[in-house]
Parts: sequence; C-alpha cells; structure tokens
Amino acid sequence: MSVGVLLMTHEAVGKALISAARHVIPSLPLTVDAVEVPANSDPDIMRTLTAKHARDLDQGDGVLVLADLYGATPCNIGLSLGELGVHLRCVSGLNLPMLLRVLNYSEKTLPELAEIAATGGRGGIFIDHA
Repeated sequence: MSVGVLLMTHEAVGKALISAARHVIPSLPLTVDAVEVPANSDPDIMRTLTAKHARDLDQGDGVLVLADLYGATPCNIGLSLGELGVHLRCVSGLNLPMLLRVLNYSEKTLPELAEIAATGGRGGIFIDHA
C-alpha cells in the first residue's frame, strides 16, 4: 500500500505540475491526481467531487493533499475532506520541489510525507546573492 497524493489547485496549476514531475520522474512511484478548482465554482459541489477523487486515491494509507495557496478555495476544500471521512494531511504552498520530494520518498507514511513535503517546498526556494 502507499499514500495517494491529491493536488488541490487553481485552474491549470495541478495538471501542469504533474506533467513537470513526469518529465523528471517518468514513472511516478505514487498515485497522483489533481483537482483544479475553476473560478466561480460552487465549493459544495467541488467538495463532493473532490471527496470522490480522494477516496479513489486512498489505498489504505491515506491521502496527502498538496494545496497551492493556504486560505484559498482549493486549500479549504482539501482541508474539509477530513470532515467527510477522508484520512488526510494537507500541506499548502505547493511547488514543484515539494511534489518531487514527496515522490522521492514514496515509502514513507502519511505524517512523514507531510513533513517531507513542507521541507521540500521550503528547500526548493533560493535567493540569488549576486
């Protein structure tokens, strides 16, 4: 068994990140899916649709939700899935280094992957000191 990964993003972000991850790691070691929340969508309808995606991803070890922006609708929907019985951890601030780090530690547990995601996301940010 393994943890499923669900990207909760604004339009055109999640699928692009999955495509970029496949460019680096052609055979993804975890099942990854994206729910891209359209502008002006009904959050209740999106929550219901997202819960189905999350349940499909959960093979018994839970779902790691990676959200693009804390406090925004995609993240709020991801966080609310726990109320619908989905076993999850949610990490916001999604970037490509975060996703790749998670994929490189596919054997880890859900709580460990949440920490790895946060560390990977922060660790992928550099400032040019020129």
